[in-house]
Amino acid sequence: MAATPQPAPPRSKGRPRSAAADQAILDATREALAELGWGGLTMGHVAVRAGVAKTTLYRRWPSKNELVVDAVASLFDELAVADLGSLQADIEDVVAQFAAVLARPESQAALLAVFAEGSRDPQLRLRIREHIVDPQKVLVHQGLAHALARGELAAERDPLAAAEQIDIIFDTIAGAVEHRMLVIGEPVTPRWIRRFTELLLNPGLYPGC
Repeated sequence: MAATPQPAPPRSKGRPRSAAADQAILDATREALAELGWGGLTMGHVAVRAGVAKTTLYRRWPSKNELVVDAVASLFDELAVADLGSLQADIEDVVAQFAAVLARPESQAALLAVFAEGSRDPQLRLRIREHIVDPQKVLVHQGLAHALARGELAAERDPLAAAEQIDIIFDTIAGAVEHRMLVIGEPVTPRWIRRFTELLLNPGLYPGC
């Protein structure tokens, strides 16, 4: 029997997206946000800085909210949890990576601007959670998976408790680092990272706290 002909795959419309153009747009967005603030930033400013047409920009990001959130989210694309042999070493490494991102002036300005605006805009706050916060929780999943494989932790059998555990761990680590660097303006040093991780994993080491 002759094989039944398969329909040809649909052709994509328009020109393929350029990764270089996307990166230029995201970089320009963070630069404009740091310089102009949320209220001063416009799609036109970003298009000029990135060297693209406004139509190109709107084709990729239909709104300012979507563009700015994606620009901030991309700051954390390279964060990863390495399997360094212990849960403490894994946490210390990812905290150091996170702190290095936040140490960049454009990162600080962009995060503070988008979080401030999110406090006034529920839809933006939801987008921040879905596109910036929730994707980074995979780091906690990876760290716990490494610890489980090494026998350092026991698996949580209750799915609801497991989800709550992920949230609490993420909130504790991200909140502590962001508060120290963005709120009180103190550096995250190797010593601070070590003491923070020890307190997180072994609170009994610091009975006076």
